[in-house]
Amino acid sequence: MPASGIAAVSAELKSRFLNGIGPLDLKVILAAARPRHFRANSVIVSQGNPADYLYLLTKGRARYFFTTEDGHKLLLLWLSPGEIFGGSALLAIPSSYLASTETVKDSQVLVWNRSTIRGLAARYPRLLENALHTASDYLAWYVSAHVALTSHSAPKRLSGVVIRLAELIGQKVPGGFEFDATNEELASAANITPFTASRLLSEWQRKRAVLKRRGKLLLCSPEKLLLSSV
Repeated sequence: MPASGIAAVSAELKSRFLNGIGPLDLKVILAAARPRHFRANSVIVSQGNPADYLYLLTKGRARYFFTTEDGHKLLLLWLSPGEIFGGSALLAIPSSYLASTETVKDSQVLVWNRSTIRGLAARYPRLLENALHTASDYLAWYVSAHVALTSHSAPKRLSGVVIRLAELIGQKVPGGFEFDATNEELASAANITPFTASRLLSEWQRKRAVLKRRGKLLLCSPEKLLLSSV
């Protein structure tokens, strides 16, 4: 990466993967990466493919998804700038990606090939430690999602998805936190039908807990939403 690009990324990006790395070491790490641009709805990583690259999202938005044997697409975790994906590239034994990753908006990423990122992790052990923290957070998210799937009602699962997305990718606007999401995407994330999601969101809108508008959802009151989903 050119020196001007390194300076720009260093100044703007807050990434827990790079947390605790000094300025000089950070320049070395970023210089070893290749910047890439992907348009919205591009699949960057495909499940089952060799984990040959590690990616750091610098601009835009992305998310994990999993495709079942019968072709059903399950939406998993949304990613904001600063998050990494393709972490299997750090493993000593060559492996495959467990899930796919796609962009939700036009996005920019930094890419390290497997040998490069493993060499950097050996030179800067803090990178591996930060990646393990990220993996631990992803496991915590999976446990929470699994508990919700097996123990929570449809309204409670959907309200949990709405609140998590508002916290993760929502923008503070007058009246609450707004984020991009269709009924179908929310339904997939909550493992309910689009019809059920539409019905619940309409009910919550009448109670002024949320507001739907042109492909966006505004979370007006988490408290009202939680009360309405009991």
